[in-house]
Amino acid sequence: MANAGTERGHFRALILEEADGKVSHRIDTLADSTLPAGDVVVSVVYSDLNFKDGMIVKGLGKLVRRYPHVPGIDFAGVVEESASPRFQPGDEVILTGWRVGEVHWGGYATRARVKSDWLVPLPAGMTLKQAMSLGTAGFTAMLAVMALEDHGLKPDNPGDVLVTGAAGGVGSVAVSILGQLGYRVAAGTGRAETAAYLKDLGAATIVPREDLETPPKGPLGPERWSGAIDNVGGEMLGNVLGSMAYWGSCAAVGNAGGVTFSASVLPFLLRGINLLGIDSATCPLERRLIAWPRLAKEVPPTKLDAMATVVPLSEVPDLAGKILEGQVKGRVVIDVRA
Repeated sequence: MANAGTERGHFRALILEEADGKVSHRIDTLADSTLPAGDVVVSVVYSDLNFKDGMIVKGLGKLVRRYPHVPGIDFAGVVEESASPRFQPGDEVILTGWRVGEVHWGGYATRARVKSDWLVPLPAGMTLKQAMSLGTAGFTAMLAVMALEDHGLKPDNPGDVLVTGAAGGVGSVAVSILGQLGYRVAAGTGRAETAAYLKDLGAATIVPREDLETPPKGPLGPERWSGAIDNVGGEMLGNVLGSMAYWGSCAAVGNAGGVTFSASVLPFLLRGINLLGIDSATCPLERRLIAWPRLAKEVPPTKLDAMATVVPLSEVPDLAGKILEGQVKGRVVIDVRA
């Protein structure tokens, strides 16, 4: 399978250049000889847009050190060439993490060459588009749910499961997974206009962001949450921990609210709560091979369609700015062939 508009030996890509500290972009055609090292060549069909992609395209955070660069931290496509016994030409595959799109050229191109150990087979019952409707965001959400389950969370536990930053990519998928599994989900958001969207995904209640930004009166507040997936970090994370139920667990996923952590030790000492860090970038392959089939099973295609918007590669630079400003709802899938 070859990508539309890409002749053999060449590929089309969004290319970032840096000069005098400023990052510029263009869409151009490059020779396959410019691809980085790897034992598998993939014909990329879809990528997606994450917060980190927005930072990279806009040249923020010094996530990229070498230019020219092809961004895109996720992709889904079809194996063209393989020197690995794990994959054969024609296999459909997914890649998330491993600093692809940061150190290694990424998914905003019609062809990629990567290490076979970074690839996961597309699960049965899932399409390439659906895989990128999930991407790193969906994969991270699944890892967070699995971590909470590993620490005792069950649908019949008393109290709601809180998802902060619920209208974003990770939050949207987390709400959908938890609702599908039978949990009562409280969706935290600062965007009142997303309430209907979040309830359609499976949220039972909507919690205004200002409620979560208000700290409990004292180091311990009422036991509101049997579990939580926090996509915000910063002061909000400390507030959430102070309102966890006894032996509850909070999976910390994002740090859009800052990396400074301020919380009393009392929730840990007096309620025995767990704070679980989720790192999807270097998650072991064994865990990936469990998470992706669960995503295929537990996120209904109708909900994926509701949370995903498909756009051509040319729209990435404009959308990169909007995702950094919090103006993007749900998931953005990039058709790199368009």
